[in-house]
Amino acid sequence: MTLTMAPIYRSATTPSSLLLLFLLVIVSAIVEPSSSALVKEQPLVLKYHNGALLKGNIVVNLVWYGQFSPAQRSIIVDFIHSLNSPAPLPSAASWWRTTSKYKGGSSNLVVGKQVLVENYSLGKFLKNSHVAALASKAAGLNRVNSVSVVLTAKDVVVDGFCMRCGSHGSTGGKARFAYAWVGNSETQCPGQCAWPFHQPIYGPQTPALVAPNGDVGVDGMIINLATVLAGTITNPFSNGYFQGPATAPLEAVSACTGMFGSGSYPGYPGQVLVDKSTGASYNAHGVNGRKYLLPAMWDPQTSACSTLV
Repeated sequence: MTLTMAPIYRSATTPSSLLLLFLLVIVSAIVEPSSSALVKEQPLVLKYHNGALLKGNIVVNLVWYGQFSPAQRSIIVDFIHSLNSPAPLPSAASWWRTTSKYKGGSSNLVVGKQVLVENYSLGKFLKNSHVAALASKAAGLNRVNSVSVVLTAKDVVVDGFCMRCGSHGSTGGKARFAYAWVGNSETQCPGQCAWPFHQPIYGPQTPALVAPNGDVGVDGMIINLATVLAGTITNPFSNGYFQGPATAPLEAVSACTGMFGSGSYPGYPGQVLVDKSTGASYNAHGVNGRKYLLPAMWDPQTSACSTLV
């Protein structure tokens, strides 16, 4: 599964066709004034495809590829700890509990092995096969109930990066295991992968929100890491919960793209909380006093995207 930016299509329209369209709208409104009331929005439904999900205690191994400061690593590690730790509401843990509403019960993430690859041993341009190899090395022999996450630094280009901000997949065979990748987009495509902490590339140029941990690239990574972790847990082997084709599925969070608070719409993240002392925007409390901005997640009990605020 990948996180992608949807292309924008525009149709060619001439002045005469605009006039014709305008007249047709007026006539249809006169003839059938209540026809719009008959159109009901279809509920969003992620179908369960009867595959295995990752439930119970799940070890999350981290591969830090490239240069990350200790402060950057602590933001991400604290986020994973926050998913199963008590904190003031609204919390990252209450956000993650939505995954327990999917079949099989709760998933408790525990940080496992951390591998630092600061020497760019595979270069600064990675193919998908490189990502899988790095994840496999981190997983080692203990691959059951684990996820290996490859995190790439801001100067590392991954094949397809910016068209996707992160992804998850799995290896086949008896030794299959789930893995994921998220890149730091601070210098490559922050308008796509670090929004709303950076102005978007497309659409209204609304002011960017202030990143809650003071790092646009890493706070953007948190959004994308949250997305792929939820997708990995609920659709680890491409036969769990999703809508659409298995090769390009809408999953637990990717089905709710761009929604962070109530009243959200394309280009507007919604109403979120603001730290009075820093001006930073957030919607979730975490461990060690951390604050995070987490995307909406599809709730299987309501068949709707649910935000924390």
